Amino acid sequence: MTTEGFRDVLEIGRQDRPDLYDLEAEKPEPLVPRDRRFEIDERTTADGLERPVAESEVRELAATLRERNVEAVAVSLLHAYADPENERVVAETLREELAVPVSASHEVLAEFREFERTSTTAVDAYVRPAIDTYVGQLVDEAGDAGIPAPRIMQANGGIADPETVCEHAVTTTLSGPAAGVVGAAATVDDDDVEGLVTFDMGGTSSDVSLVRDGRAERTTDAEIDGLPIRTPMVDVNTVGAGGGSIAWVDSGGALRVGPESSGSQPGPACYGRGGTEPTVTDANVVLGYIGPETALGGEMTLDVEAARDALGRLADEAGLEGPLEAAQGVYRVANATMTRTIRSVTVERGHDPREFALVAFGGAGPMHAAALADSLSVDRVVVPRPGGVLSAFGLLAADESYDAVRTVGVDLEGADPTTLEAVYDDLVADVLADASDRDAARVERAADCRYAGQSFELTVPVSETFDAAAVADRFHEAHERTYGYAMDESIEVVNLRTTATIPGTEPGISHEGSGAAVVGTREAHFPEAGARETTVYDWERLETGASVPGPAVLEQAESTTVVPPNWDGEILADGTLVMTRGGESQ
Repeated sequence: MTTEGFRDVLEIGRQDRPDLYDLEAEKPEPLVPRDRRFEIDERTTADGLERPVAESEVRELAATLRERNVEAVAVSLLHAYADPENERVVAETLREELAVPVSASHEVLAEFREFERTSTTAVDAYVRPAIDTYVGQLVDEAGDAGIPAPRIMQANGGIADPETVCEHAVTTTLSGPAAGVVGAAATVDDDDVEGLVTFDMGGTSSDVSLVRDGRAERTTDAEIDGLPIRTPMVDVNTVGAGGGSIAWVDSGGALRVGPESSGSQPGPACYGRGGTEPTVTDANVVLGYIGPETALGGEMTLDVEAARDALGRLADEAGLEGPLEAAQGVYRVANATMTRTIRSVTVERGHDPREFALVAFGGAGPMHAAALADSLSVDRVVVPRPGGVLSAFGLLAADESYDAVRTVGVDLEGADPTTLEAVYDDLVADVLADASDRDAARVERAADCRYAGQSFELTVPVSETFDAAAVADRFHEAHERTYGYAMDESIEVVNLRTTATIPGTEPGISHEGSGAAVVGTREAHFPEAGARETTVYDWERLETGASVPGPAVLEQAESTTVVPPNWDGEILADGTLVMTRGGESQ
């Protein structure tokens, strides 16, 4: 439901094209089709209420929605971020009339930009019925088992109680990858490096993010399938290159990998479940990185010949010599794709990746990490012991966290600190209302700022007392760090933000190795070093302080780690593997 005349805001969007030079480019389909978008006679301007809404009209529309058996309703009225009175009336009336979830934009995202606010609210309404069902079943079953109500992961990197998550369902989008980044920050020390580049490679995709000063970097400018979502979330960049990504040859004869995936059924050819397309996993099997008898801790036997056959067909199509050369090509192309993504979150944002450590996890991440580090001149790779299940570990390590935002739109120099402090007081009350322990909560304040005339903002921290000069200095520094320059221009404060965090209990990781870690050797092929006899270790048997010189393969039930010839590894007290790059590949 939206203001009369704005029915098509989801369709019109920003009037941009997903691909500038593609004459047949298709825009993302709105989540809500046009026949399910309704208008209401009301008007609110940026300065406040102009024409109130008639409850009778809302009740008539509610009757129409009831007849159409809607499962959820999104309400986004014009300028509701500035004055939510009309939207509040609409939402409360619909909740009285309908037994379905109602998402109101001033509750989901009290922030300007009509299209993005409406899109985020529509996503919230779209996922809420499923979230309500899943979370409700989980709480009921946990209660039946005598387990306290669980906390649910959010995209902002924190956990929240089930009721709060159901009321803000959009906060669960991309929460799984966010948990992995939280797990990396909790297990890896970044004191002696600029930060951490986290690399999570699974079956269908790879996720890259940054951790600085022990905290995952966040964003409020994200998209899912082309749909903008403006809720605070861990800044995760995803690329369609995973273990199940299919390798293919394009019309120009170039070898490509992904984004199409074989999935788990039938899966890669080596699974022996009927899959025939060559995948990254098939390449890793042929290269000798994955042992055919030890996959999933020995619970699964891989079909090496099926992998060779699939890669052989790819080699014929690409004009390569055979399965091995095709496997090497697939490995290189997949790595190149992931390297570009890492560069996009480091180099393109003013960071030197050589000053970071690469943290690899996921089922496939540790197999590719050292090769990626070589291409980026990164000298250290860290693989946490629970690497294959680090996202699950991140759930246990996450803090409780809540966010609130409000648009103010004022010039920094002329801003009234008293007015801004009053807004902050309201925002603090909002985030503390959901906190399980208000006394233990740590509240942080921030402001989205921009130079006058700019269209997008940078978020800077704000101290307990609003200091305009300090905010200006922080914004100039942030702008220069991000874009390479700062300007002597007036600054606008667009949004004010607060975050409440209640520290969680960090789970400990114990590790005891038996010392008899070598389980054999096998031939493995490396990009520069060629075929090498490679030592295979059972990771769980490696003792603290154990040295793992490359070439080596470390096997776990959930993942496999490759240590190339020019790298050396060491096991830390908690079982973490730290790999250090040596000289040139041997």
